Amino acid sequence: MPVIALISAVVVVTVEQLVQWRYGAAGLLGLLLVAVGIHAKRPGVSSAGAVLLALLVARPAL
Repeated sequence: MPVIALISAVVVVTVEQLVQWRYGAAGLLGLLLVAVGIHAKRPGVSSAGAVLLALLVARPAL
């Protein structure tokens, strides 16, 4: 069990660092909103985070 927790923690930290490096603070905020919305079972919060991340990813195409 501790090995799975350690691996999942490493994956989460790696994803957070990649998002922050690629999309800055707004990307980290979007990822945080998605995580909090899923954890709190609030679809509006997670949807707002998903929209923010989608806008950051699609920005060069717009």
